[in-house]
Amino acid sequence: MSEREPVAGAEASPTASGTSGVDLARVALRAAKEQARARGAAAVQKKQARRGGLRSGARADGRDPLPLGAAISRLITERGWEAPAAVGGVMGRWPQLVGPEVALHCSPDRYDEDARVLTVTCDSTAWATQLRLLAPTLVARLNADLGHGTVRLIKVLGPAAPSRSYGRLRAPGSRGPGDTYG
Repeated sequence: MSEREPVAGAEASPTASGTSGVDLARVALRAAKEQARARGAAAVQKKQARRGGLRSGARADGRDPLPLGAAISRLITERGWEAPAAVGGVMGRWPQLVGPEVALHCSPDRYDEDARVLTVTCDSTAWATQLRLLAPTLVARLNADLGHGTVRLIKVLGPAAPSRSYGRLRAPGSRGPGDTYG
């Protein structure tokens, strides 16, 4: 039978959905083949279960050793660690992403996966201000590299200030030299 001849029981003219009877027959044949493959796979699994499980042979199965990179990729995928691993890669490539001059003065500290916030510490208030101005551009660049929505916000911290405890003696509850009225 040629492709142009109508299949018994199928109409040759296009239906309301725009497919002809031949196309419907092809779809039905494809679905039948997939069902047969699924039944065959189920039969093989039953046969293996009756024999006492999987047996080693010449063909690859799930018990074969993997290269280290493939094993790590599989572990990351199975545990759902894609986003933290990607952000960890960004922390390693920080100078390439922000440029060498900015990387000298600003470094990424931590990534909060739930809030999707990357915390960056700068060594001076001037660089903290500069990075706050660059933050929207940097968020867009990181999301283009990691996937949309991975980083929602960059929290920029300035240098840590020294403690304000002057002298050995302090009044309880005092906040330092700026606490003049109690």
